[in-house]
Amino acid sequence: MVQVQIDIEHYKQLAQQKQGEHRKFLAGLKKKAPKDLDKIVQQVHQEVFEEIDCTACANCCKSLGPLFTEADITRIAKHFRMKLPVFEDLYLKVDEDGDKVFQAMPCPFLGEDNLCSIYDVRPKACREFPHTDRKKIYQINHLTIKNTLTCPAAYLFVEKLKERL
Repeated sequence: MVQVQIDIEHYKQLAQQKQGEHRKFLAGLKKKAPKDLDKIVQQVHQEVFEEIDCTACANCCKSLGPLFTEADITRIAKHFRMKLPVFEDLYLKVDEDGDKVFQAMPCPFLGEDNLCSIYDVRPKACREFPHTDRKKIYQINHLTIKNTLTCPAAYLFVEKLKERL
């Protein structure tokens, strides 16, 4: 299969142009969500990821550092057979919010082929991104809007959800 590159800048511009529209739409869901919203969200999420191949983009891995939980650190350090402090010294820092994040981006585990070398043990934040399959999606409107600027799939998700509703 030939991999089609995703024009990240194009999607970012579209997302910037539609920020107000998306914000208004998602706020409307908070006020009056259809009864079967969770089901619709799952269907739209599914459709988007049949269309978008994350490995043709990997913008999240290049620009957004995940927050590391203690469970993430333990699991990944174990994967590398490293002691926790060694793993943390090598890869992590504590940010201004007191969260453990990568010292630098892009992700040190991202290969040139846009594949994750620790995919099976990747952080929870990476597994859940872009959070478009969440129940009660309206509870994370601010995050969804923010993610549309980084993730073409998040942008398409909001656009398709708007069409559906």
